[in-house]
Amino acid sequence: MASGAAYTVRSAVWASDEAAIFAVRRSVFVDEQHVDPQLEWDGRDAGCFHVLACDIAGRAIGTGRLLQDGHIGRMAVLPDWRGRGVGGDLLSALTEEARRRNLTAVHLNAQLHATGFYRRAGFRVAGREFMEAGILHCAMRLELEH
Repeated sequence: MASGAAYTVRSAVWASDEAAIFAVRRSVFVDEQHVDPQLEWDGRDAGCFHVLACDIAGRAIGTGRLLQDGHIGRMAVLPDWRGRGVGGDLLSALTEEARRRNLTAVHLNAQLHATGFYRRAGFRVAGREFMEAGILHCAMRLELEH
C-alpha cells in the first residue's frame, strides 16, 4: 500500500496478523496510556478492516482499523516511530479503503493531543470534548471525495 524510508503499510489479514496488531495496541494503549484492557479489546476487531505498518525486519510498528460505518479507530504507532510519517500513511490507507467502499465520510474520536495530526489530514472537529477510557477526546469527521 504505502511505504516510508524504513517501513511499509499494508492491509492486515485478521487471522494471521491479530497478534501483531494486539502487540502494538497493547504497547500504546494499555502499557503507555493505561487504558483498561477490557475497553481496548472491544470484540469488534474481527469485523473490521485493519492496516498494519511494519519495519524493514517485518516487526509491527503501527496499526489502525476501519469499522463498517466509517469509524476509524485504534490508531497506534510505537513511540520510536512517531513523527516519521507512519501515522499519516496508516490514516491514508484507511481513508482510501473507505473511498473504495463508497463511504461519503469517515469519523473518529481523537485524543485531544492528536487533533492537530487529524486536522492536517483534513478532519474537522464535529463535537464537544469528552472523556473516553480516562483520556480527553473530541469527535472529528472527514468528508470523502470520490
